Amino acid sequence: MNPDLREAPSRERVILLHGLWMRRPALWPLARRLRASGFDVDLFPYATLWAEPGQSLARLASWMRARAPGPVHLVGHSLGGVTALALFAVERDLPAGRVVCIGSPINGSQAAARLRDVHLPWLAGRSRALLEQGVQVPGDREVGMIAGDKPVGAGAWFARFDGPHDGSVAVAETRSDRLAGHLVLPLSHSGTMFSRAVAAQTAQFLRHGRFAADDRG
Repeated sequence: MNPDLREAPSRERVILLHGLWMRRPALWPLARRLRASGFDVDLFPYATLWAEPGQSLARLASWMRARAPGPVHLVGHSLGGVTALALFAVERDLPAGRVVCIGSPINGSQAAARLRDVHLPWLAGRSRALLEQGVQVPGDREVGMIAGDKPVGAGAWFARFDGPHDGSVAVAETRSDRLAGHLVLPLSHSGTMFSRAVAAQTAQFLRHGRFAADDRG
Protein backbone atom coordinates (compact mmCIF):
# COMPACT_ATOMS: atom_id res chain seq x y z
CA MET A 1 0.00 0.00 0.00
CA ASN A 2 1.31 3.44 -0.91
CA PRO A 3 0.48 6.13 1.67
CA ASP A 4 -1.23 9.22 0.27
CA LEU A 5 0.85 12.33 0.82
CA ARG A 6 -2.21 14.54 0.30
CA GLU A 7 -4.06 13.40 3.41
CA ALA A 8 -2.69 15.12 6.53
CA PRO A 9 -5.00 15.90 9.45
CA SER A 10 -3.04 18.94 10.67
CA ARG A 11 0.05 20.96 9.98
CA GLU A 12 2.38 19.51 12.59
CA ARG A 13 5.95 20.77 12.81
CA VAL A 14 8.90 18.89 11.33
CA ILE A 15 12.60 19.74 11.61
CA LEU A 16 14.90 18.23 8.97
CA LEU A 17 18.59 17.53 9.64
CA HIS A 18 21.02 16.95 6.79
CA GLY A 19 23.99 14.59 6.87
CA LEU A 20 27.76 14.85 6.83
CA TRP A 21 29.31 17.21 4.22
CA MET A 22 25.83 18.44 3.31
CA ARG A 23 23.90 21.69 3.60
CA ARG A 24 20.18 22.37 3.88
CA PRO A 25 19.54 22.47 0.10
CA ALA A 26 20.27 18.72 -0.04
CA LEU A 27 16.95 18.13 1.74
CA TRP A 28 14.85 20.61 -0.26
CA PRO A 29 13.13 17.81 -2.26
CA LEU A 30 12.15 15.99 0.94
CA ALA A 31 11.04 19.25 2.57
CA ARG A 32 8.89 20.13 -0.43
CA ARG A 33 7.15 16.76 -0.40
CA LEU A 34 6.49 16.86 3.34
CA ARG A 35 5.03 20.36 3.00
CA ALA A 36 2.79 19.07 0.23
CA SER A 37 1.76 16.37 2.69
CA GLY A 38 0.56 19.04 5.11
CA PHE A 39 3.48 19.44 7.50
CA ASP A 40 5.21 22.68 8.51
CA VAL A 41 8.87 21.99 7.73
CA ASP A 42 12.04 23.76 8.85
CA LEU A 43 15.59 22.81 7.85
CA PHE A 44 18.04 22.93 10.74
CA PRO A 45 21.40 24.58 9.87
CA TYR A 46 24.47 23.08 11.51
CA ALA A 47 28.12 22.56 10.61
CA THR A 48 28.78 18.82 10.47
CA LEU A 49 32.56 19.13 10.18
CA TRP A 50 33.70 22.06 12.30
CA ALA A 51 31.11 22.51 15.06
CA GLU A 52 31.20 20.52 18.29
CA PRO A 53 28.18 18.16 18.34
CA GLY A 54 27.22 19.47 21.78
CA GLN A 55 26.75 22.98 20.40
CA SER A 56 24.51 21.69 17.63
CA LEU A 57 22.44 19.65 20.09
CA ALA A 58 21.83 22.66 22.33
CA ARG A 59 20.66 24.70 19.33
CA LEU A 60 18.44 21.87 18.11
CA ALA A 61 16.79 21.64 21.53
CA SER A 62 16.09 25.39 21.38
CA TRP A 63 14.58 24.99 17.91
CA MET A 64 12.25 22.25 19.15
CA ARG A 65 11.09 24.22 22.18
CA ALA A 66 10.52 27.34 20.08
CA ARG A 67 8.14 25.38 17.83
CA ALA A 68 5.98 24.04 20.67
CA PRO A 69 3.25 23.69 21.81
CA GLY A 70 2.21 20.71 19.80
CA PRO A 71 4.30 17.84 18.47
CA VAL A 72 7.64 18.65 16.88
CA HIS A 73 8.96 15.77 14.76
CA LEU A 74 12.58 15.22 13.73
CA VAL A 75 13.69 13.71 10.42
CA GLY A 76 17.40 13.18 9.83
CA HIS A 77 19.41 11.83 6.92
CA SER A 78 22.53 9.85 7.87
CA LEU A 79 24.41 11.89 10.52
CA GLY A 80 21.25 13.97 10.87
CA GLY A 81 19.38 10.96 12.25
CA VAL A 82 22.24 10.11 14.61
CA THR A 83 22.24 13.73 15.80
CA ALA A 84 18.48 13.67 16.34
CA LEU A 85 18.69 10.60 18.57
CA ALA A 86 21.74 11.91 20.43
CA LEU A 87 19.64 14.90 21.47
CA PHE A 88 17.39 12.80 23.74
CA ALA A 89 20.35 11.51 25.73
CA VAL A 90 21.40 15.02 26.81
CA GLU A 91 18.19 17.10 26.85
CA ARG A 92 14.99 16.70 28.84
CA ASP A 93 11.52 18.26 28.67
CA LEU A 94 11.45 18.39 24.88
CA PRO A 95 8.19 18.60 22.91
CA ALA A 96 6.49 15.36 21.99
CA GLY A 97 7.05 14.08 18.48
CA ARG A 98 8.25 11.18 16.40
CA VAL A 99 11.63 10.65 14.74
CA VAL A 100 12.46 9.22 11.32
CA CYS A 101 16.08 8.34 10.58
CA ILE A 102 17.09 7.83 6.95
CA GLY A 103 20.23 5.80 6.35
CA SER A 104 21.55 6.60 9.83
CA PRO A 105 24.30 4.36 11.29
CA ILE A 106 22.91 4.25 14.82
CA ASN A 107 25.08 1.21 15.64
CA GLY A 108 28.25 3.01 14.58
CA SER A 109 29.65 3.67 11.14
CA GLN A 110 32.21 1.30 9.63
CA ALA A 111 32.95 3.92 6.98
CA ALA A 112 33.78 6.56 9.60
CA ALA A 113 35.99 4.14 11.53
CA ARG A 114 37.77 3.18 8.34
CA LEU A 115 38.62 6.84 7.66
CA ARG A 116 40.71 6.78 10.82
CA ASP A 117 42.45 3.60 9.74
CA VAL A 118 43.49 5.12 6.41
CA HIS A 119 44.66 8.34 8.11
CA LEU A 120 41.78 10.47 6.85
CA PRO A 121 39.81 11.12 10.08
CA TRP A 122 39.43 14.81 9.19
CA LEU A 123 36.91 13.84 6.50
CA ALA A 124 34.41 13.17 9.32
CA GLY A 125 35.43 16.29 11.26
CA ARG A 126 34.21 16.74 14.81
CA SER A 127 31.29 14.43 14.11
CA ARG A 128 33.62 11.42 13.84
CA ALA A 129 33.21 10.18 17.41
CA LEU A 130 29.43 10.37 17.20
CA LEU A 131 29.42 8.44 13.92
CA GLU A 132 31.85 5.79 15.15
CA GLN A 133 30.13 5.19 18.49
CA GLY A 134 26.52 5.33 17.36
CA VAL A 135 23.56 6.22 19.59
CA GLN A 136 20.83 4.61 21.65
CA VAL A 137 17.24 4.71 20.48
CA PRO A 138 15.22 6.38 23.27
CA GLY A 139 12.66 4.12 24.84
CA ASP A 140 10.07 6.86 25.31
CA ARG A 141 9.81 8.10 21.71
CA GLU A 142 8.62 6.42 18.51
CA VAL A 143 11.54 6.15 16.08
CA GLY A 144 11.43 4.73 12.57
CA MET A 145 14.34 3.88 10.27
CA ILE A 146 14.45 3.84 6.47
CA ALA A 147 17.57 2.15 5.08
CA GLY A 148 18.79 1.60 1.54
CA ASP A 149 20.44 -1.45 0.00
CA LYS A 150 21.63 -0.16 -3.38
CA PRO A 151 25.43 -0.38 -2.97
CA VAL A 152 26.48 2.86 -4.67
CA GLY A 153 28.44 5.46 -2.69
CA ALA A 154 31.81 6.79 -1.60
CA GLY A 155 31.67 4.97 1.73
CA ALA A 156 32.16 1.66 -0.05
CA TRP A 157 35.67 2.82 -0.98
CA PHE A 158 36.67 2.82 2.70
CA ALA A 159 34.47 0.34 4.55
CA ARG A 160 34.40 -3.44 4.22
CA PHE A 161 30.68 -4.06 4.49
CA ASP A 162 29.28 -7.44 5.43
CA GLY A 163 25.80 -7.82 4.04
CA PRO A 164 23.56 -5.29 2.30
CA HIS A 165 24.50 -1.62 2.30
CA ASP A 166 23.62 1.64 0.55
CA GLY A 167 27.16 2.53 -0.48
CA SER A 168 27.90 4.37 2.77
CA VAL A 169 25.95 2.66 5.57
CA ALA A 170 25.33 -1.04 6.14
CA VAL A 171 21.74 -2.10 6.74
CA ALA A 172 22.96 -3.84 9.92
CA GLU A 173 24.19 -0.46 11.20
CA THR A 174 20.62 0.88 11.04
CA ARG A 175 18.87 -1.80 13.10
CA SER A 176 17.74 -1.76 16.73
CA ASP A 177 15.14 -3.69 18.69
CA ARG A 178 13.94 -0.35 20.07
CA LEU A 179 12.84 0.97 16.68
CA ALA A 180 9.09 1.26 16.15
CA GLY A 181 9.59 0.52 12.45
CA HIS A 182 12.35 -0.47 10.04
CA LEU A 183 12.12 -0.42 6.26
CA VAL A 184 14.69 -1.22 3.55
CA LEU A 185 14.21 0.31 0.09
CA PRO A 186 16.27 -0.30 -3.10
CA LEU A 187 18.05 3.06 -2.88
CA SER A 188 21.59 4.37 -2.47
CA HIS A 189 22.63 6.54 0.46
CA SER A 190 22.28 9.76 -1.54
CA GLY A 191 19.24 8.47 -3.41
CA THR A 192 17.17 8.34 -0.23
CA MET A 193 17.22 12.16 -0.05
CA PHE A 194 15.41 12.48 -3.38
CA SER A 195 13.04 9.52 -3.23
CA ARG A 196 9.27 9.96 -3.38
CA ALA A 197 8.88 6.63 -1.60
CA VAL A 198 11.05 7.82 1.30
CA ALA A 199 9.00 11.02 1.58
CA ALA A 200 5.75 9.04 1.53
CA GLN A 201 6.91 6.55 4.14
CA THR A 202 8.28 9.36 6.31
CA ALA A 203 4.91 11.14 6.23
CA GLN A 204 3.18 7.87 7.06
CA PHE A 205 5.37 7.28 10.11
CA LEU A 206 5.10 10.85 11.39
CA ARG A 207 1.30 10.57 11.30
CA HIS A 208 0.83 7.05 12.61
CA GLY A 209 4.05 5.80 14.23
CA ARG A 210 4.43 3.01 11.68
CA PHE A 211 5.40 2.56 8.06
CA ALA A 212 3.00 1.38 5.39
CA ALA A 213 5.37 -1.58 5.06
CA ASP A 214 7.95 -2.98 7.47
CA ASP A 215 10.73 -5.43 6.67
CA ARG A 216 10.33 -7.11 10.06
CA GLY A 217 7.02 -8.64 9.01
